[in-house]
Parts: sequence; structure tokens; C-alpha cells
Amino acid sequence: MALPFLVPLLIGAPLLVPESRDTNPGPFDLVSIALSGLALAPLVYAIKHTATDGIDLLGVGALVVAVVSGTLFVRRLLRRDNPMLDVRLFANPGFTGAILVNFVSVLSLVGLLFFVAQHLQLVVGMSPVEAALVLVPGTVGMIAAGLAIVRIVRFAPINLLMAGGLVLSGAAYVIMAVIGGEISVVAIAIAFLLISVGVGAAETLSNDVIIASVPADKAGAASAVSETAYEFGAVIGTAVLGSILTGVYRQQLVVPQGVPDADAAAAGETLGAAVDVAGSLPDALGAELLANAGHAFDAGVVVTSWIGAGLMTVAVVLALTLMRGTKAH
Repeated sequence: MALPFLVPLLIGAPLLVPESRDTNPGPFDLVSIALSGLALAPLVYAIKHTATDGIDLLGVGALVVAVVSGTLFVRRLLRRDNPMLDVRLFANPGFTGAILVNFVSVLSLVGLLFFVAQHLQLVVGMSPVEAALVLVPGTVGMIAAGLAIVRIVRFAPINLLMAGGLVLSGAAYVIMAVIGGEISVVAIAIAFLLISVGVGAAETLSNDVIIASVPADKAGAASAVSETAYEFGAVIGTAVLGSILTGVYRQQLVVPQGVPDADAAAAGETLGAAVDVAGSLPDALGAELLANAGHAFDAGVVVTSWIGAGLMTVAVVLALTLMRGTKAH
């Protein structure tokens, strides 16, 4: 589906987009790359492990490795005259605020998509195509918001507009949390529309600020940091919210009497596994397991949605403070 858009982009971008090149790029630094990997991988593992299995020495140990490696990574970059990644860019509050907005925006979007897609297909019973159609208004809204905010920013402070976008994202999580297990397909479409409009507006502004807040020869480095924030937000969104959702699901699932132990253990892992197990059981027993699994999953959605709303609240405060006085490019 993306091919009709990517082919013109591949042809037109080299011709129409001006090249921005760092005249003094940093060297290829294998040690820094290794340290960044030793920081991120154990961090994600610690989050997932703690959310599903609780606090133990393994999770704490992974977190310690992540913190130590991350500290060494930053210190190494600060000591180098020409680092692979210029962390000194974060001394600019506007740049830092914009990067955080990118990170939280993607985290919120991926986190919501993680359980919305499962709810529509595994709880409601939609096909993948039907579930995708429910999310189409949100996709259109994201594009429209990105285009509209470029004009709106001429008349309002950029920090207020960014905060407004994040408020919309938070509202989507509040809808999911308040309605909970009774949420309808229409409510899901509205929630996804809200978060998409909020993310579309906030990310358009933040990307402009990121590029505008650094010297021209550092535009490539700034863009790379922004892209890293996107990817990190996607990973953490899945790791944090997904793991918490899975943990709550496992705690809340009530397996009916009569389900074989092996099937009960499998159903307790994920909602998808429970659906598969239910299909192999007698009709009445399978229906009971499926209903219980849906309720357990929705309980996890409520918990993760409130957490998502809390993260959005923090992001709003950061946008209002760090982005104060920032001008659009």
C-alpha cells in the first residue's frame, strides 16, 4: 500500500530536498555503539520482566546494567571533541523539549495501538481489514492536523499548541480508561482520532523546532536524534504499556473449571493464546474462557490507559515549561 507514495519520494527527494551535511562528522565509534546497546536492551528487559514477574534480582540487575552503561555512554560522548552523537545539543531547552515531545507522542500512539488492535480483532471479533478501517479516520486526522498546525502556529505560542496536542492524546487514554470493558467500536475510533490529531500536531511542531534550534551543519545530527526518539518511544511504548497490560491480564484471568492444565497455562500468557485455546474446547467451555479472557484484557486496558493519561499529563507540563518562548522556524 505504501509503494505508490514511496516511489515518487525516492525519485523526487534527491532532486527537491536540499542536502544538509555535517562538514566534520564524528568517527564511527564501536565502543559508544556497544554501550548504547548495553543501556537499551537491559532497560527494555527490566521493564518487561518487572511488569510481568514483579521486582526481583534479575530485573534489578538488568536495570543496574542499563543505568551504568547509559552513564558511561553519555560520559564518553561528552569527553570526545567530535562525538558520534552530540549530546551537548540537549543543553538547549527547546531542543530537549521537542525531543521529549517526539518520544512521548510515539510512545502514546504505539501504546494505544498495541491494545486497540487486539481488542478489535480478539475481543470484538473483527477481521484485520475491518479493524484497520476503524482506524482510518485517525490516520486522516493525523495528516490533516500536521498540515493545519503549520498555519495555526502563526497565531499562537508553540508551547501552548504542543501542549494542546498532548492534551488530546491524554483525552484518548481517559476515554479508554473511563469506558473500560464497555467501550464500543465508535468510542475506539474517536479515541484513536483524538490521539492521532494530537500526535500529528505535536510532532509537526517538534520536528520544526528540532531542526531550527541547532546550527545548519548539525541539522543531520539533530534529525538523527529525533529519529532515535521515535524508535525509542515505539520500543518503550510497547515494553512499558504492553508489559503492564500483559501482567494485569495474567492476574485477572479466571480459567474455568475443566480446562486442561496445559491449555490453562497457555491461555494465561496472552489474549491471542486464550482465543486459540478456546477454539479447541467444547463450545460452552470455550465461550466461558473467551469471555473471561476478554474481561481480563479489558481490565489491563483500564490500568494501562490511566498510566498513559498520566504520562501525557507529565508531557504537557514539560512542553509548557521547556518550550516556553520557542519560535517556529
